[in-house]
Amino acid sequence: MAGPDTDETDQDALAAEWEAESGGDQDAMADEWAAMMDEDGDGDGEGEAPQAGIAGASNRVLNQDEIDSLLGFDGAGGADGDNTGIMALVNSAMVNYERLPMLEVVFDRLVRMMSTSLRNFTSDNVEVSLDQITSIRFGDYLNSIPLPAMLSVFKAEEWDNYGLLVVDSAMIYSIVDVLLGGRRGTAAMRIEGRPYTTIERNLVERLVHVVLADLSAAFDPLSPVTFRFDRLETNPRFATIVRPGNAAMLAKLRIDMEDRGGRLELMIPYATLEPVRELLLQMFMGEKFGRDSIWENHLATQLWQTDVTISAVLDEVALKLRDVINWKVGSRLMLNTQPEGLVELRCGDQNMFNGRMGQRKGSIAVLIEQDTPRQGEHSL
Repeated sequence: MAGPDTDETDQDALAAEWEAESGGDQDAMADEWAAMMDEDGDGDGEGEAPQAGIAGASNRVLNQDEIDSLLGFDGAGGADGDNTGIMALVNSAMVNYERLPMLEVVFDRLVRMMSTSLRNFTSDNVEVSLDQITSIRFGDYLNSIPLPAMLSVFKAEEWDNYGLLVVDSAMIYSIVDVLLGGRRGTAAMRIEGRPYTTIERNLVERLVHVVLADLSAAFDPLSPVTFRFDRLETNPRFATIVRPGNAAMLAKLRIDMEDRGGRLELMIPYATLEPVRELLLQMFMGEKFGRDSIWENHLATQLWQTDVTISAVLDEVALKLRDVINWKVGSRLMLNTQPEGLVELRCGDQNMFNGRMGQRKGSIAVLIEQDTPRQGEHSL
């Protein structure tokens, strides 16, 4: 095993080699090199070399690809699908705001219902598909809407809040072409750079009414709600229904009509869904949302056939315990009631009815005259 003298010999050799290769004023550089080797050998400067490396790396200029990778952008200039880097930190507080499993069931119902409704509306073969359901900030969504487009603001009457339905330009021209008798097999004519005409707006408004009616029907098994058309806008700034930073649910629908079609985007803020949030948090329970009509009917039938014991209470008397213990055969108990007084009919501890005592076919009977209010009910 080499000793300290061997290490010093190696260090002197390295310093001499450095001096021979450099030429000129190398004495100071050789001394600095030897000092660094001494510190490294003694173990006192273990952190010095890494710090020098970091200082050197901090002076390096990043290229554009490295900057885009750090910020979480792809080569095309948009955010990548993984949403990594600094953008992931910015959006981490909102994007996955909450998962609502039952909302997926509602939109599955909406897709099936819209396929039928739009076929009747256009008299054409229509296929509706759900691309994705995502969470997004409302302000970010408004900035990402491809223009020109029509933005339909609708109100959820029972929830007392608003939502947004966006129809893109391809869908607008396709629906106008179909409803006005355009020939099949030809692409819809698009004239960009002009405002939409009154006819185009009216036809799109009719389409929106059909979609909103189906959306209301899709929510009915979960919570009855009426989505009412409010207004139609072409400028996203005039379609602001919540604050830009609020979280919202975005569902993208694709509508294909043979060689024509387009997209519908349904944006509902989470504030609008708040009244039914507990219902939307349920796990998938089938199309009837967990209700089994067969079991309900069977249970109701069996309840009607159940035997229930009813007790007739003539009167209640409070007595001392010693008097009750002294009772003997033949003892009399005086009741504070009249022969024509009312008798209480009870099922367990619950008062059910009031009636009068009598006889029927040689048996003691009670004629029910009035119903007794239950707990939680109020008599009229």
